[in-house]
Amino acid sequence: MSDQEANWRDWLKALPLYLLPHHAISRVVYRLSRWETSLKDPVARWFIRQYGLNMAEALDPEPAHYASFNALFTRALHPEARPLDTHPDALLSPADSRVSQFGKLHDGRIIQAKGRDYSAQELLGGCPQRAAPFANGDFITQYLSPSDYHRVHMPWDGVLRETVYVPGRLFSVAPFTTRTIPRLFARNERLVCLFDTDMGPMAMVLVGAINVASIETVWSGEITPRLPREMEVKAHQSEPVSLSRGDEMGRFNLGSTVILLLPEGAVEWSSELTSGRKLKMGEALGWMKPVSMR
Repeated sequence: MSDQEANWRDWLKALPLYLLPHHAISRVVYRLSRWETSLKDPVARWFIRQYGLNMAEALDPEPAHYASFNALFTRALHPEARPLDTHPDALLSPADSRVSQFGKLHDGRIIQAKGRDYSAQELLGGCPQRAAPFANGDFITQYLSPSDYHRVHMPWDGVLRETVYVPGRLFSVAPFTTRTIPRLFARNERLVCLFDTDMGPMAMVLVGAINVASIETVWSGEITPRLPREMEVKAHQSEPVSLSRGDEMGRFNLGSTVILLLPEGAVEWSSELTSGRKLKMGEALGWMKPVSMR
């Protein structure tokens, strides 16, 4: 298939997404995924076969023991199932995922896909001061597929400074939409988490998508869905949340995307990191550099 034919195929798949009632569909999925009934058991078994879930990694490997489909989807794993890279300078992958894009920001802009980019300022909620530390920094975008473990962990030690809930659409974040829908991650509903670290500021952005019925954090519980869908900025200095590298920080109730932003010179990406690579939570993305070495 030629590139032109592939582009047309992507556009045809993406076009109906502009017309769908994203939030209404996702609220239905929210209710169905939490329905506590034995009727979910055949669906769970099909899902496990279809997406190749390794239930031996789960703390409870028996699908019927989960009260709802969402409980299965957000299952806890044995700690040894996701060992953390032991190098003290390793920046960890926050989630099981596939690398969408990574690299440098240029004048505050992030690569979404070939020929498409968007601004860090827009992604982080529109505040120039919030985006300034990352203007010429580094980013990585990681896509969580249905087969992945859907809890999100800390890539580095951090103290939560601020969270920003940004309302938006719920376009799919599958690879075909990142190639076709302009500014996709800056248009979708998302939660921005800003941390202070010994290497400088760090932003973790949890991006919602259609059928992603909610986003949770360990400090506030369920963040979405919500009404009214209005931007909300919360400072956390008075109630500091300190998390260590590898700690769980949140989860997607049905999958999506995590975007990590770091200041200029903070990380040297691993030579093994490539776009499209599959990662497990806890693998090294690269090596962090102290402020004094930049």
